Amino acid sequence: MKDTQQKHLWWQEGVIYQIYPRSYQDSDGDGVGDLQGIIHRLDHIQSLGIKAIWISPIFSSPMADFGYDISDYCGIHPLFGTMDDFDELLQAVHDRGMKLILDLVPNHTSDEHPWFKESRSSKDNPKRDWYIWKDANEDGSEPNNWLSVFGGSAWEWDEHTGQYYYHAFLKEQPDLNWRNPEVQEAMMDVMRFWLDKGVDGFRVDVMWHMIKDDQLRDNPVNPNYKAHQATYEKLIPAYSTDQPEVHDIVHKMRKVLDGYDERMMIGEIYLPIHKLMTYYGTDKNGAHLPFNFLLLSIDWDATEISSNINQYEGALPDGGWPNWVLGNHDQPRITSRVGKAQARVAAMLLLTLRGTPTIYYGDEIGMRDVPIPPDEVQDPQGLNMPGLNLSRDPQRTPMQWDNSENAGFSKSKPWLRLPEDYRRVNVKAQLEDEFSIYALYKRLIKLRQDEPALHVGDYRPVVASGPLLAYLRYTPDERFLILLNLSHKPCHFAPEHFNFEGTIVIDTLPEREGGTVSKHVSLSGDEGMIIRLKQS
Repeated sequence: MKDTQQKHLWWQEGVIYQIYPRSYQDSDGDGVGDLQGIIHRLDHIQSLGIKAIWISPIFSSPMADFGYDISDYCGIHPLFGTMDDFDELLQAVHDRGMKLILDLVPNHTSDEHPWFKESRSSKDNPKRDWYIWKDANEDGSEPNNWLSVFGGSAWEWDEHTGQYYYHAFLKEQPDLNWRNPEVQEAMMDVMRFWLDKGVDGFRVDVMWHMIKDDQLRDNPVNPNYKAHQATYEKLIPAYSTDQPEVHDIVHKMRKVLDGYDERMMIGEIYLPIHKLMTYYGTDKNGAHLPFNFLLLSIDWDATEISSNINQYEGALPDGGWPNWVLGNHDQPRITSRVGKAQARVAAMLLLTLRGTPTIYYGDEIGMRDVPIPPDEVQDPQGLNMPGLNLSRDPQRTPMQWDNSENAGFSKSKPWLRLPEDYRRVNVKAQLEDEFSIYALYKRLIKLRQDEPALHVGDYRPVVASGPLLAYLRYTPDERFLILLNLSHKPCHFAPEHFNFEGTIVIDTLPEREGGTVSKHVSLSGDEGMIIRLKQS
């Protein structure tokens, strides 16, 4: 049995909350969210019980990919405010006893970044090798078959210097050459700049992309490609991502963080479990939390989810801390994926599993993906691959605060449209409704924070049948049984070899709370419950 009495760090005990800054709160009336807007809404985040806030990029950028194309890693885009605004936000977050995590985008810069402008100026420029430049093949074709995540070739011809440069995403986002020690040191300096300011950690964008095959070998064809998928899926990125040397880079980043007190690093990594685990590093010298996206990618099925949880738990390296995610700015919202009723069950799953949970802004009020008409699409992923319905705009729409014009987000027309029902589905309305999904999130977070068994305790699966997911969370002093019906139909929990007796402390049907159960339980469709077991 693991030692649940050991000291746990803030990023292990608390809940992380992701903010997409363009969409959280507009303070200056331009229709785009900003840093002062986040400051204005910190009370909401604090009252929810959040320990740490992760903010998507706010740095200087031409905004070809809404901030993931950075032209100055140590500057703030005027859309979001000034460095003084950032300093004020950081102080306000810390004053409330919370932590601030920034997005770090080290794989690529903007083509407007001074580094790339220098690199592009001539073949013999000292920064030429800071990016990945290659000659055309003898027949004039591209260096290899690598594809861009955003559609088309990953190689862009530069007429001025007569070579191709590599971009895993937009052509306006050239990839840095992380095999160059000068690039490594420059990015470590960026990290130190923000850490010296007092930032508590980083979420590292596309961590598994950072090193490419040094021979630039062709990627193999994906035999399972389907016509409705993004063109990037035509190939298996065996040589353009997840190279062995990437772990040396992650280790160097970790060493920078370890030079400061209790700072942390999350890695964005979309890989199978066995590959994901390698990003913890040997002897825990990699990412503190390689993001676990299992719940984003598998079917909403009790057997499959249970199997994947057990596989993930079993694969964790000794001392590796788990984490769970239901949504983010790149994926459809959980309420759109599983429906309003199951979104409550999903909240209970997220906040009772072992490990650090991350909540995507708006999920706490059950926000859904908003249909964006084709002529209003702004996301480059959607624009570059029209007809495939791949735009990420629907899950990035403004936070719905109240029933006033523009949902209280802005005094002007928001940068993305709001849903038709925002006057009913908003924070203000749910604050006044004790049965709202917001009230459920708040109660779940409080129970999780109050009970060591739920925030640092052990996990053990319990055998259940049909649509029922069952597991225990426990310490030597306390045990909780979690039962989740992942279907709309009633089901029953009657284990043969597990005798139990306890009290329901939280239920998606609040009328059942306080009731005692033993030996077997019947659950309604879309019901989840947390049972405090009687100690024998």
